[in-house]
Amino acid sequence: MSLHTALQPRKDLEGLHGVQLQVVPHSPFALEETNQQGDFQSTHDRSFITSNQPLLMQVWQQRPACLRPVGCCMQGDQNLLETVANVLTSLPFIAIGIQAPRKNLNTKLYANSLVGVGVASTLYHSSRGKLRRYLRWADYTMIATATVCLSRALRNENPKLLMAASALLLPVQPLMVSAVHTGMMEVAFAKRALKDPELRMAQNVHKMSSLLGGALFIADDVFPSTPFLHAAWHLAAAIGFSTCNKLLE
Repeated sequence: MSLHTALQPRKDLEGLHGVQLQVVPHSPFALEETNQQGDFQSTHDRSFITSNQPLLMQVWQQRPACLRPVGCCMQGDQNLLETVANVLTSLPFIAIGIQAPRKNLNTKLYANSLVGVGVASTLYHSSRGKLRRYLRWADYTMIATATVCLSRALRNENPKLLMAASALLLPVQPLMVSAVHTGMMEVAFAKRALKDPELRMAQNVHKMSSLLGGALFIADDVFPSTPFLHAAWHLAAAIGFSTCNKLLE
């Protein structure tokens, strides 16, 4: 069969329910469908979108949590014992914030934000009903606020554009903001520890608690029904924040 013969429209299909197959002038391999009203729809483009839509949706659904809006996770606190554990392990953040150095405005903001983390976490874990979804948002937002304040307290030369972007994204993408400023804090901690041998022990404890806290945070997200994972993450995060106070002394 020649190429010319293959491209010729099939005459036995013409006239069936008003469908006519014709060769598109600009593309010899794409066919267009014409209905009785004369409207054209590219079957090539339509099939491409249809075939790729499930793949695109799967990729979008698998995006990391930091690229998602604040969710209303209702997992955790499945019984009274777990609620008590989560509330009790929220209190160390308040104690660490009270004991944090307050030498200037930036360190005061950081110390107060840590107290806010403990208060927001306590309120969230002790809440029920519709109010719980808003307290979940407040919990995430206060954690992100604490990381921003710590980054500011450690580095007065933070770019203004970064701080402005963090302030805008804080209410809608707190996990992304937390990740960025936690990374900046980790770099600052490592540089200070290299210059000051007295900080190396605190930096090692901080490093181990951060790794453990990250593993527990992921495990809590993957296995939400496992009890006391969230409380364990509270303790690891509290140890990490307490070692950061050494940098502000």
